[in-house]
Amino acid sequence: QVQLVESGGGSVQAGGSLRLSCTGSGATWRRSFMGWFRQAPGKEREGVATIARTDGRAFYADAVKGRVTISQDDAKNTVYLQMNSLNPEDSAMYYCAAASTLTTWKLAAQWPSWGQGTQVTVSS
Repeated sequence: QVQLVESGGGSVQAGGSLRLSCTGSGATWRRSFMGWFRQAPGKEREGVATIARTDGRAFYADAVKGRVTISQDDAKNTVYLQMNSLNPEDSAMYYCAAASTLTTWKLAAQWPSWGQGTQVTVSS
């Protein structure tokens, strides 16, 4: 099993930045893909960004493109999500996820392993 633990969430004002971290453990930590999702109250869980572990290719949702960067540090078993120019629409619980194979990375149902989430709140 993969254990994923997120951290780095918090409350910021619009225009601010946050860096989320996801640290993994377990025999299957080195899944092929790591991703970040978010879920606001009353809304479906949506994909924010994903990174291919083998070559570092990254993909982003249109809503965050240009403001968000996903990166990895293999030595620390950690994946990061740097978020800049935050706005209130970014407020949500943010989840880290891991998968070995994907066809459509934005679909939460394709990701078998999840962390517990970290809350991000952006005030105007």
